Amino acid sequence: MSPAKKANWSKEVTRHSHALDLSEGLFSLEDPKAIAQGLKAAAESSQRRKSDPYRSAMSMLTFYINRAGQRLPAKRRRLLEQAKEELRGLYGRPRRH
Repeated sequence: MSPAKKANWSKEVTRHSHALDLSEGLFSLEDPKAIAQGLKAAAESSQRRKSDPYRSAMSMLTFYINRAGQRLPAKRRRLLEQAKEELRGLYGRPRRH
């Protein structure tokens, strides 16, 4: 694999996930609830996911946060962490405040 392909593999996974069909720009939305709802809709409509919808949605969100790493601005990270809390709420899971 070329260095350029290695550097962009996570971008391709996010864009062309075999588990979830994510709407364009989902992770760039400014509303944590909208991000969570988009992930939930994608997870519940997917026929290709390997685990339950909650785990698939949370895994994709965590994957995105982790792959951005230190390049992710603190404000954006907080917003995406809030999206995790919203996702937990949408699935009736305990929140981690």
